[in-house]
Amino acid sequence: MNIIVCLKQTFDTEAKVVLDKNGKVDPAGVTLVINPDDEYAVEEAIRLKEKFGGEVIVVAVGNDRTPEAIRTALAMGADKAALIDDPAMAEADCQGIAEVLAKYISTLNYDIILIGKDDVDTNSCQIGVRLAEVLNIPSANMVTKLEIDGTKITTVREIDGGKETLELSLPAVIAAQQGLNEPRYPSVPGIMKAKKKELKKLKLADLGIDPSDIGSEILIENITLPIARQAARMIPGEAAQAASELARILSIEEKVL
Repeated sequence: MNIIVCLKQTFDTEAKVVLDKNGKVDPAGVTLVINPDDEYAVEEAIRLKEKFGGEVIVVAVGNDRTPEAIRTALAMGADKAALIDDPAMAEADCQGIAEVLAKYISTLNYDIILIGKDDVDTNSCQIGVRLAEVLNIPSANMVTKLEIDGTKITTVREIDGGKETLELSLPAVIAAQQGLNEPRYPSVPGIMKAKKKELKKLKLADLGIDPSDIGSEILIENITLPIARQAARMIPGEAAQAASELARILSIEEKVL
């Protein structure tokens, strides 16, 4: 089975985000990691390879720091990778990224494409479904369980108020999320092997894409940090007295009662 994983590098969710003078997130000094949902995709791909054989190919759109995340996926057990690194992609929206990924993936022989259902920096939940649309293959999002039998794949995905079972035919795009598996940690031998595994680097021109055709239909006017939370307010006194004071604060000062 030939398995493709689409991977994105994002900020560590524990990192302190700082905006530069242009109002953009400053990456200096920030730890970058595999997008958390993409880790589930990588893990599931490796498990499928262990069960059915074949190979796992990681494909990413990124920059000169993205190999850090790709090498982690290779250390986990992926076989090889490709990085599409082109300055024009810095301004691309979800549709542009999906089209570029599809352009490269269409040159490969694949049975299934795995991707995280969301990315923690934009929270778009868009790449997987858009990629499937461009490739004209079925997709399932927010998947927490999957089983493959021949060319049929059965998935369980979360929906509002419950779960839904979907049956799809391969090839398909599966967007993974927490609950599908527990990602493994790269082993020391895996880390050493990852340094020797193929990491192909591509520009848009290598894919026959004119960089001037890459743009965005989304205009971001401003980025701001959340308002800092105020420190907790302690109300002294006995329980009855404190409860009375709390009611007064909520009613008169905060006007929420």
